Amino acid sequence: MTALEDLLEDVTAGDPITGLRWTHRSLDRLSRAWRRRGIKLGETTIARLLGQRGFSLRTNRKRLAGTHGPRRERQFRSLTRMRRLYRARGWPVISVDTKKKEWVGNSG
Repeated sequence: MTALEDLLEDVTAGDPITGLRWTHRSLDRLSRAWRRRGIKLGETTIARLLGQRGFSLRTNRKRLAGTHGPRRERQFRSLTRMRRLYRARGWPVISVDTKKKEWVGNSG
């Protein structure tokens, strides 16, 4: 795993059908993360490195008031810990998109 992939490990998403990969982490945040590792990289360089590895940047367009609380952040940290534990043990990690809601079985 490269240093860039290491930084993106927990903030990468993708589409298994098309093979597209993206990160929600901003170029500024990636630049700061590199600096903490003792490497100074500009945002343009980071964008080029991401592009060379098939990544694109994505941001949430829709933000609802009150959806970013301390419980939500704790939930994502817990999921990150579980994902790392599973990977360390060689267990599969499955991502499920649950935006669409459909009734299963008899609805009435």
